[in-house]
Amino acid sequence: MEKTDWYGGLCSLMIYTEREIPAVGKLTELFRAQGEAEKRCAYAAFFRELAEAGFADDLRGYFSSRVLYSDNLFAREASCRDEVDRMLMRAAEHDLEILEKLCALTPADAGLPAEIPFPAAGRGLRPLEDARWGGKVEALAAFHRKNGCGLFARNKAFLWRDGDLVPVTHTNEITLDDLKTYEEPRRRVLENTQAFMKGLPANNVLLYGDRGTGKSSTVHAILNRYAPEGLRMIEMPKSAIAEFPKVVEKLRGTALKFIIFIDDLSFSTNDSGYAQLKAALEGGLAARRDNMLIYATSNLRHLVREKFSDREGDELHRRDTMQEQLSLADRFGLMVTFINPGRQQYYDILDGIAADRKLPVSAEELHAGAERWALSRGGRSPRTARQYIDHLEARIKLGLGVD
Repeated sequence: MEKTDWYGGLCSLMIYTEREIPAVGKLTELFRAQGEAEKRCAYAAFFRELAEAGFADDLRGYFSSRVLYSDNLFAREASCRDEVDRMLMRAAEHDLEILEKLCALTPADAGLPAEIPFPAAGRGLRPLEDARWGGKVEALAAFHRKNGCGLFARNKAFLWRDGDLVPVTHTNEITLDDLKTYEEPRRRVLENTQAFMKGLPANNVLLYGDRGTGKSSTVHAILNRYAPEGLRMIEMPKSAIAEFPKVVEKLRGTALKFIIFIDDLSFSTNDSGYAQLKAALEGGLAARRDNMLIYATSNLRHLVREKFSDREGDELHRRDTMQEQLSLADRFGLMVTFINPGRQQYYDILDGIAADRKLPVSAEELHAGAERWALSRGGRSPRTARQYIDHLEARIKLGLGVD
């Protein structure tokens, strides 16, 4: 293919432009360059773009990843509609055919010497893992319908910070199988999430109980279970609850399912945040959408920390105020309790984790060491069990034996 054909093809891209795929701009400069020095300079910029993205020797990998995770007209339309505008489909097909040809580039095509380090064609990411990208438009639309576009396609978890979404690139990869015992409370949360993912009625959930019993871990594990099906999570600090309408607006136009996660939730009696959370849970002009649920964890059943001095004062209807504060938890449709384990449950947790890690230790040694560990840390809990197993595994691999 002649240089003018490459250049013309790049200039004709309508959907996957330089804004979404920086290498497109670098290649345009390369095919526009005059003279060997200018070409080498332009190619170096192109190569650095691939290398920084992790695809130094994989053209298909680079271009397919940029296509899948870009935020463009076609991707946005496909992520929220069952049928994409016909002209957008044709434009995406046109662009994909050009991008696939770019994956077969050689030094000779770019007017470069044969000895220059040049990336191989490689293999693309599904659904663009093989040839005929132009014929994969429907499959690409289905990918965006299931996984969203842009940040939502690339990431499953986000933090709400300074009024915007911040992707969490490395999440807690714990699974439901990693969590031992507590089957009944987890079953209730899991079934509620299953209904939510199927578009059935589902409730906001409050997981409350003793510290270290796996409330937050349960929520993280559920995200990992359903992320491949289109579930996303936004962790929101209690201090930002007033910004809930901004979150609602940010998620407008996507068909993905979102859990708004508020960890370690509690209020003081003079904290008006509970009223803002109440509006988020029920009512309010910016009420949550059907594709959003709120999951919260707390060590408090009623969420409001109350002191005896709070019962004093000169409010005329103080009892009504107290009832309003204490009823906040009731606005969660599903409340699930996690309490510290008894001795046998604690042993069951230890045995399960030790078996998963194939630790060469007898049950008697394991239980005795774990009891000493729990005694020094304020009692038994799934958290202390896992901490002891971490400690024990390290000692065994260091050749120190059971502590």
